[in-house]
Formats: sequence, structure tokens, C-alpha cells
Amino acid sequence: MRLPARHLLPAALASTLLTGCFAGTSAEAGDRGQRVRVAMMQPPRSALSPLSDDAFKLSRWSTAETLVKLDADGDAEPALATAWQQSGRTWTFEIRAGVTFHDGTKLDAEAVVRSLTRAATAAPKPRILDGVELTAKAVDADTVGVTTAHEDPLVPQRLSSPQLSVLAARAYTGKTVNPVGAGTGPFELTKVNGTSSATLDRYDGYWGAKAKSPGIDVQFVPDGTARAAALRSGEADIVEAVPVSQAAVLDPDLITEVPMPRTNTLYLNTGNGVFQDASLRAAAREAIDAGALVKGVYEGRADVAEGLLGPALPWAAELRSPVRHVEAGRPNGRTVTIGTYTDRAEMPEVAAALQQQLQKAGFTVRLDVREYANIESDALAGEFDAFVLSRATVLDSGDPAAYLYSDFASDGTFNLSRFSDKGADAALKKAADAPVGDARRRAVIEAESAVLAQDAAVPLLHERVIQGDAAGVVGAAHDPRERELVTAGTYVK
Repeated sequence: MRLPARHLLPAALASTLLTGCFAGTSAEAGDRGQRVRVAMMQPPRSALSPLSDDAFKLSRWSTAETLVKLDADGDAEPALATAWQQSGRTWTFEIRAGVTFHDGTKLDAEAVVRSLTRAATAAPKPRILDGVELTAKAVDADTVGVTTAHEDPLVPQRLSSPQLSVLAARAYTGKTVNPVGAGTGPFELTKVNGTSSATLDRYDGYWGAKAKSPGIDVQFVPDGTARAAALRSGEADIVEAVPVSQAAVLDPDLITEVPMPRTNTLYLNTGNGVFQDASLRAAAREAIDAGALVKGVYEGRADVAEGLLGPALPWAAELRSPVRHVEAGRPNGRTVTIGTYTDRAEMPEVAAALQQQLQKAGFTVRLDVREYANIESDALAGEFDAFVLSRATVLDSGDPAAYLYSDFASDGTFNLSRFSDKGADAALKKAADAPVGDARRRAVIEAESAVLAQDAAVPLLHERVIQGDAAGVVGAAHDPRERELVTAGTYVK
């Protein structure tokens, strides 16, 4: 197949730039297969401190672990803790026996308390602990009590966040947290070369199944064309976040698309301006063709939204019922301003397409597009009639109730829609307070319906993450939450 020139030239240049990045790493065979060469999108921002977003890299390399992990539905499962129970504001966790850190020291209750306390007292706190007062105390050598200021049904889910990984004492000797040689996972982080690369070796003392690969060699490659070129040329085994434009020119057998818990949403300003009128919000919703956005902007590599929660949360579609809306009014040329940002390449294109669709329906539409850092404060202040945002819907706890409350409760901290509705507030509070499990999931969908019935937001599409795996890769994880990538079961033939 002849490839368009717009794809060929950048790819050729990227391949040249990347040549040699993985030199000397692919031939070191272990018990099963070779070392896994990974091209990742974002370089470390905080020297791989687990108290930052860098924690998700440590998790994706299977080097740092948490007390619990999440299953596909977002429910907590054992990891470094084998069992837990709640008594009022305190949760008690039983620590797994026979676990050692990569420096050979033993995992015990004091080690867990040290890591959780460092996170709870950090400035700033890890995102998962925003607004949460948490203290940890050793009950005995193998038991930890975790207490919050208020009863919190989500404590186990919170403790699954990679930002609350448990590390050895050596990680905390300075003002920063250094994860090198300090994790408990099947791979030991042995070397970090600034923002360019990282090296991990199999840890033979791992408490679980021994890693099948002898190690992982990571290169940080921010340029998406270069990452795709590394997969095409055979220089990388696993490639993170392949751009839509590049996925089209790669061998389809090397590409996996995974639904992300991320929704592109048009937030409508219900507090002032044109969209105070519910009938005009309904008119805007009816004017939008989300399928055209998926086809035109995302080249078919996204899912049309049926609600705020997408296919990354499969239970949402099973519980959802049709939503009743108010009757649409006539725009009659009313002028609206849509804001969005340039940091995600698709957002300006989505806004431009929405402009055309709404103008066809009778609105007059202006666009205001800036870098996110320069537009967020205006969006939160209600300066726009509408705002297009790509929004994570489960945040760090794996639970969507926090996202819904933040974005749509009257006192929500990220209420771009300026939405205030007593019925919706009651539904959102019910979801936030519901016990974990089926009851909470039903309450979440009821809250979603209360928001959508008022057209406070129009969900457009659910994004997918596109991952590239070379032909010889076996067992790479394809995780919607982007917490797993190379696991103990991953290797290269």
C-alpha cells in the first residue's frame, strides 16, 4: 500500500532520530524471551516520585505496588494487603507475609505506615488524598489501621492509587522520594537516566510469580511520530499512546485500541448566558452529531457517547435507562462562545466541528481556543457559554462518583456548567455516600441521569488509548486505567 506523504516524511525523520535509543538492550535473553523495550510518551516530571503522576509509570513497569488493586469493575482486590475490614472511620488491613523490598528488607506494618504517612503529609498531597485527612498506625507487626476524618467507603479504592505505593525505607532518606531499588514488584528499578531512559531488572525474590522477562528497557519518546516509527522499525517492543494519525499507517495486527475512562464533553453554562434556558440547551444537544466527530476528528478510533460514563466501565451501559429531556427551543441566531484548549490536539478540531453543527441549527458560534493553563480560570468562572473538555471519569480511585460530584454538584470544585439543581445534588450525594458495589453503581447511574436530564453537559465521545505491541510480544497488559503495561507475565519471544 502506498502511504500518504504526510505520514511518510515525519515517520522517516522520527526513525532517524530514534535509531540507537535501544541499542544493546534487545539481545539479553532471560529464562523466557528477551528484555522488553518500551517507548513511553511522557518523561518523568518529578524524578519518578510516587507522590506525583510519575507513580503511574512505576505501576506500569510493575516495580512499585499498593496495598490493594482494582478489578475491571473498580472493586478492590488483595495486593500487598490480603484482607481488610471497616469499623467506623477506621479500616484495618492485614499485610501479606513473605514480601521483601528490592533492597532485601522486609515488608511489615511499619513500612506501610511510613509510606502512607509520607503521602498523607506531603505538600502538595497526592491527588487521591485531596480533601481527605488520613492517618495510618501499626496495630501489630502485620496489621495496619487507616483512619479518616469521616467515614469513607472508598478507603480501599483510594489505597489502590499508584501514588500510595509502599516503598522501602531507603526511598525516604531525603526530601524527595527515590524509588530506585525500593519497590516490591516483579521488576526492580535499577537505573534512571534523567528524562531519557530507565532500566529495570527481574527481581528473583518477588513474592508472586517470577517475571518471564529478564528486564525492561524504557525510553521516553514524547514525539508520537517517533514512537510509531520505533514500532514499525522494530526498535521498540511496546509503544505507548500511538497517535491516531500514525495508527492508520501501522500494521493493524500490531495495534490494540483500549477504551479509556475519559469522555469528551461539551459543558453548557447553566448559570448565565444563552444556556440558562433549558430549551436552548436541548436544542444544542439535538444539533450535535457525535458520530461525525468520531469519524472526522478521531478517524473512527473513539466511541460515540451514550452517557458520561463509557465502555471502560462496562457496567454503566447495563444499568443505564433512557433519559427524558425537555423539548428543544429555537436558537434564532443567539450567539454563544465555546472555549477549549490546544494542549490536546483534537480539542480545537472538535470545537470547530461543533461550531459548524450548532450554526447549522441556528446558533451563532464563536470560538476561544488557548493553552489550558491560560483558559481554565475563565472556564471555572463561567466566562464561556460552553466549554469542550476531555475529562477523566474515574480519577485515581477507580470510582466515578467523585468525578460526577466534582463536575456537577452545586458545591463541586470543577463545576464548569455552573450547574445547581436540588434533585441532582441529592442524587450525587447519594452516589458519593453509597456503599461500594452494586448499590453504588446504581446510584452513580441515577446521578448521571439527573445531570443529563437537565442537559448540563452533552457527552460527545469516549476516547481510546492506542497501544502498539510488536509481533513477538506476549502478555502485554491493555489497561483502560493505564496502571498496567509490562507485568510478570509479559515477555518477548
